[in-house]
Amino acid sequence: MPIYTKKGDKGETGLFTSNKNGPKRLSKDSLRIEVIGAIDEVNSVLGVAKSFVSDPKIIKTITNLQKDLFITASIIAGSNLSFSSSKVKRLEQAIDEWDKRLPRVSNFIIPGGSQAGALIFYARAMSRRAERRAVSLNKVEKLRPVTLKFLNRVSDYLWMLSRQVNSSEGFGEEIWMGRRT
Repeated sequence: MPIYTKKGDKGETGLFTSNKNGPKRLSKDSLRIEVIGAIDEVNSVLGVAKSFVSDPKIIKTITNLQKDLFITASIIAGSNLSFSSSKVKRLEQAIDEWDKRLPRVSNFIIPGGSQAGALIFYARAMSRRAERRAVSLNKVEKLRPVTLKFLNRVSDYLWMLSRQVNSSEGFGEEIWMGRRT
């Protein structure tokens, strides 16, 4: 069976939601597809970051987040999968644990460090875009509140994860102090 279906050749893609006439089709540049695509980009960059990680615990941490991102995108695409607020709590607990171990910062950190850490910083910035697009979609078509909460926590989670990865790999943090006069 070929990977290509030719169903999207006219600029439309299918969603899980179906009606009497078959699967729902949307333009590939619709806001809903933009959100799904932005989440996919975050997930893909995390896959690249993971390829530079040797710690099995961090690999599992990233893989679990990738799975949750797939579920989130699938729900936005109309699947009937469920997503519990316990997923948000899990992110918050990890953020709190890392926060206890890592040095306190009250300024921005210049993204970088190890290859994995830098890529996770990049995924964090991309997750902000996914969240912004989801907020825009929510103004037009209501999303499940837990979806917006989860996407909001992902960026905080990735910021702390990048710091944790860099710390465990012996990379210091470069603090941005702002403009000096």
